[in-house]
This record gives sequence, structure tokens and C-alpha cells, in this order.
Amino acid sequence: MRRLIAPALLAATALVSAARAAEPAHAPVSSVSRASITHYRTATVDGVTVFYREAGPQDAPVVLLLHGFPTSSHMFRNLIPLLADRYRVIAPDYPGFGQSDAPGHEAFAYTFAHYAEIVDGLLGQLGATRYAMYVMDYGAPVGYRLALKHPERVSALVVQNGNAYEEGLKEFWDPIKAYWAEPSDGNREALAVLVRPETTKFQYVDGVADVSRIDPDNWVHDQALLDRPGNKDIQLDLFRDYGSNVPLYPAFQAFFRERRPPTLIVWGKNDKIFPAEGAHPYRRDLPDAEMHLFDTGHFALEDKLDEMGPLIRGFLDRTLAQR
Repeated sequence: MRRLIAPALLAATALVSAARAAEPAHAPVSSVSRASITHYRTATVDGVTVFYREAGPQDAPVVLLLHGFPTSSHMFRNLIPLLADRYRVIAPDYPGFGQSDAPGHEAFAYTFAHYAEIVDGLLGQLGATRYAMYVMDYGAPVGYRLALKHPERVSALVVQNGNAYEEGLKEFWDPIKAYWAEPSDGNREALAVLVRPETTKFQYVDGVADVSRIDPDNWVHDQALLDRPGNKDIQLDLFRDYGSNVPLYPAFQAFFRERRPPTLIVWGKNDKIFPAEGAHPYRRDLPDAEMHLFDTGHFALEDKLDEMGPLIRGFLDRTLAQR
């Protein structure tokens, strides 16, 4: 019996060795994944600790990701690895959001002008003097204010549900506009619904065809941060200050016309906060902009990354290779 088993084992071993030799060689896992590793860092800017995600080669073209409300750089967690092999990706949290400091609103000016200064200060510390910007929601006025300050630094724009035209401020904004016109305690408190759990969930699921594609951890994560002591007043201050962006819309539009940054518009067309009526006017000032409307809502990356990711990556590859 032993004499029969030994040849059989030898034959089996030979077959396994031959099969392994025939397999294509693969790079070590570490060499494939290293470029996409995200680092979680902080910097002190204007006395405040600012958290940011960073990935990619330090000497690569910079892609700046500017988040919206009520989230943070967390919204870009899945996009960052798709870009980081070729680009230096920087995604900060504004003060009062995510992992950045949230000083009380009496001691810190929660304004979009201040946010632009904070982001500018962070970029200065990181040595980022030229960058493509991905702007979404609050990220649009923050980014466009930054562009007015340093127009020569903007290499390209990716716009996702971020407004720069009055046509984009539809019915959702009526109670916020009332607060701009009359900043009374009553009008302020009427906006408290915008930081409640049902509204946070609404922003993720409304307009989405297949809600099973939306990770519920999103609104649980965001709401936990919104519910921190004092954060309600931070957000109400920002709702009021958003009105300061509207008078700057003509300046934003002039920047588009005069600088003509290569622009990709990727927009969730079912968004009630920033509806598609705010997407189309970009083409007035940026006639060469590439536009794609997706059958989804506010946080389009959550369920349309498989479609948006290749478009964003292809746009950056075509654009930044020439600049």
C-alpha cells in the first residue's frame, strides 16, 4: 500500500507545482494598496484644530475636496482611493463639522468667509499652491470664495450639487430666506428642523431609486456630530450666513467667465435642496463644461459612485495632464 501512495503523492505534488508555475505573477498586495492609503491628520489654523484626510503622492497634482452639510470629509471616503494613486487628495473638515474643533459660536465666527480663510490657511501649511476643486453644497461657496482670492491657483472644477446661481435657490430655501430678511428668534428657531434626525436621513435617501445602496451609518454618523452640545447654534449661524454668498454670485460667475477653468458637473437631479435648476446656468458662463445629471438625490456619491467615479477620474486625467 505504501508503494502505491508515495507515487500518487509525488504526482499530486507535481501537478500543484505546475499549476502554480502557470499562474500569472501578481504584485504584492502592499504595493497595490499603498498609493490609496488615506492618512487622517490635523493642523492648527487660526487657533483651531482642523482635521483633514490626505492620500496620494506628495508631489502629485492636488485635488481639494470640499464637503457639504451636514456631513464632513467622510462623504469622500470612497472617492479618495479612486484618485489617490495619481493625485494628492486633501479633504478637510470645516470647524464645527466632522473631527475638526467646534468652538462655541460666541467665540468663533461661523461664516463662509472664515471657512475660506481656514481652508486657505490649511493649504498654505500643506504647500498646496495649485489645485483642482471638488465642491459640493457648502463646499461651493467656500471653494468659490477661495477662487476669488487666488484665481490663478484653480486648475479645474468638479461641481456636485453646489450652487452659484439664484435659479438654484428654490422652495426649500424659503424659510431660510425669511431668516436672512428678518433674523428674529422665531425665524431662527423655525430652522431647527434642519438639524433633526429625520432631516439628516432625508438628505441621504430622498430622490434615491434604490435606498438599499445607501449606508445608514451615514446619517447616524452625521447626526451624532450635529447633536453635540452647542452645535445647533453653529449650524443656525451658518444658515443665516449662507445669505452672504448670494451677493457674491455675480463675482463667482465672473470668475467662471474670465478664468474658464475646465469644469465637470456631476449632479443628483432629484435633489430638493440644490435642484437641477441650479446646474444648468453654469453653462452660461462655462459653455465648455461637461455636464452629467444622475437619477439620485443630494449625496450623489453614495449610490452613484460606480458611474461618477470613472467620469471624475477621466476628467482629471484629461485636464490635469495638460496643465
